[in-house]
Amino acid sequence: MLCLKGIFMRISKRYILFFGIALLVILVSSTLTAGGNQVNPSFQQAKKWLEADVYYDNRYTLYCGAEFNADKQIKLPEGFQTDKYKSRSERIEWEHVVPAENFGRTFSEWRDGHPDCQELNGKAYKGRKCAEKVNTDYQFMQADMYNLYPAIGSVNAQRSNYNFTQFQSNTPSSFGNCQMKIQDKKVEPPPQSRGVIGRTYLYFEDVYPRFKMSDSNRQLMQAWDKMYPVDSWECQRACRIEKIQRNQNKVVRNACDEKGLWPKGDEC
Repeated sequence: MLCLKGIFMRISKRYILFFGIALLVILVSSTLTAGGNQVNPSFQQAKKWLEADVYYDNRYTLYCGAEFNADKQIKLPEGFQTDKYKSRSERIEWEHVVPAENFGRTFSEWRDGHPDCQELNGKAYKGRKCAEKVNTDYQFMQADMYNLYPAIGSVNAQRSNYNFTQFQSNTPSSFGNCQMKIQDKKVEPPPQSRGVIGRTYLYFEDVYPRFKMSDSNRQLMQAWDKMYPVDSWECQRACRIEKIQRNQNKVVRNACDEKGLWPKGDEC
């Protein structure tokens, strides 16, 4: 009997250890995939990772499909035109699809400043510079790679912090053959970028409770999500970012899983 009791106790301990490890794995997994970016607060580091580890074999800008090289120099597509910020057309810039101001103004440091936000001459400042300096939550949101896309610098500059919309069909392009339209502080992106934009906005609202879209903007993003589904590159991009940033973009991941486009074994 004593022998059986000892065997039973050893088996019980093994089961307890097994279930303990299983529970720990579940908890760790949920921690890694829940919420937004909690790994990297540096916008500069995010850009380096995107250039080196995400876009290394698919160097094309979001809006105009312009090809760029490892030095961020752009080969402008035929027929691209711009009358503003011409010098910024030579290189890519990393565009916040959800503009930094749209979530930044929810931080008091952006709106009102902070005691630590002073120039050497004692002059106080606020806005993006202040929020980036003193608020870690803002830093994580600003550096979220799911929200960062390569764009022609002049396009990024003119898009500014304007919200997306859809214009009348006869609205002219603002960049020649690149069908990016800017008018009255609103922007209509080319059709090939609309699904990506919609899913980016939906992701951002999902993981950052302080960011909220208007009802009309949410309806537009949901419509674009449905009208312009994911492709293999969008899924591969999300997979690569997930490995680096350690959080899951469920909006994109679920859409990729439904279409069978998520990289097999997460080999992205």
